Amino acid sequence: MADFYQTGVIATLHRFNKPGRLESLERELAVYSRQRPIALVLPALYKEFEGPAMPHIIEQLKGAHYLRQIVVTLSQATSEQLAEARRMMADLPQEVKFVWNNGPRIQALYHKLIENNLPVGDDGKGRSCWMAYGYILASGKCTVIALHDCDILTYDRELLARLCYPVASPHTVFEFCKGYYARVTDRMHGRVTRLLMTPLIRSLQRIYGHLPFLAYMDSFRYPLAGEFCMVADLARVNRIPADWGLEVGMLAEVYRNVSLKRICQAELCENYDHKHQPLSSDDPSKGLMKMAIDITKAILQTLSAQGVIISPSSLHALQTTYIRTAEDTISRYQGDALLNGLTFDRHEEELAVETFSRAIRLAGEAFLEDPLGIPLIPNWSRITAALPTFLDELNEAVEADNQD
Repeated sequence: MADFYQTGVIATLHRFNKPGRLESLERELAVYSRQRPIALVLPALYKEFEGPAMPHIIEQLKGAHYLRQIVVTLSQATSEQLAEARRMMADLPQEVKFVWNNGPRIQALYHKLIENNLPVGDDGKGRSCWMAYGYILASGKCTVIALHDCDILTYDRELLARLCYPVASPHTVFEFCKGYYARVTDRMHGRVTRLLMTPLIRSLQRIYGHLPFLAYMDSFRYPLAGEFCMVADLARVNRIPADWGLEVGMLAEVYRNVSLKRICQAELCENYDHKHQPLSSDDPSKGLMKMAIDITKAILQTLSAQGVIISPSSLHALQTTYIRTAEDTISRYQGDALLNGLTFDRHEEELAVETFSRAIRLAGEAFLEDPLGIPLIPNWSRITAALPTFLDELNEAVEADNQD
């Protein structure tokens, strides 16, 4: 995306395809990481180690010598599968640790939290990432934390270097960096961002007028991207959702805890492809339908927490405004696709909008019934205040699970 345009209230750091830039980035990061050690969190299910993406990611990470730690927060794995995953990553030059989320030691820690009235939600990406942050804080070895998913089919370690650099460099002011990229093959992907998130945010702006949080959210080119980097102190104070609202919830917490001038987004790669979720238009419990419901609820709850009154009439207006805004958006994408020779199925796009419209209605009904919803996972400051030895216990559990 060869442009240098700055839009919105956060800084946008572009990718200009300068030859040899990866090598120079990694040389600089090797120097900067001496004072600001970097940890990489990889949230993974074991089945991802059996797919095509993870072996390629592991091979690429062999060249990321500036990383101090790699923390794989692993779920849905037996002890034999944990051993196999560790074997697959044994040749990496960095320190590699596995947080075995469904192992008996970590499960005992989850139960201890519940017994002390510290709910951390059900098993999922949000909770797994949160526990990995806790281990990094407990080990005390890194001051910068990066995260990316483990299903990236087009992974190149340039993505990681560009993600880490804005936070790790002592010459910038950024404490949080969100990744963005294009998701294009022979057609456009990223339906939840294109056809739900952006039209939803802009519909809320039409209904409520200028709200700083909505302007902030509308500044992100890919707000649902799973890639970000932050200073470790943010892992201590941020709360996050345990469901599909994870990315929105993280951005909301960053908005709450970080000055806007210290937030940026960075273009990570030329193109990005990973697994594609089914639409599941008739089943609100899975697929993009569930994702859309959770995202919408997270946005409504954030606005409500900021004093915005969410009423039945405003939710009715939101649904109709969203449909009109999304339909106009489809026309824009159709023109974009035609100009670039991409396949564009207008019927599928319209079907997605209809599905997301139902998701907005269901999310609104759920919000009115229970405005607080599922509690956010407590931040680590609260955990350590309630249980002063918990991080030490977590450190011991992870070390024990990683013994040969």
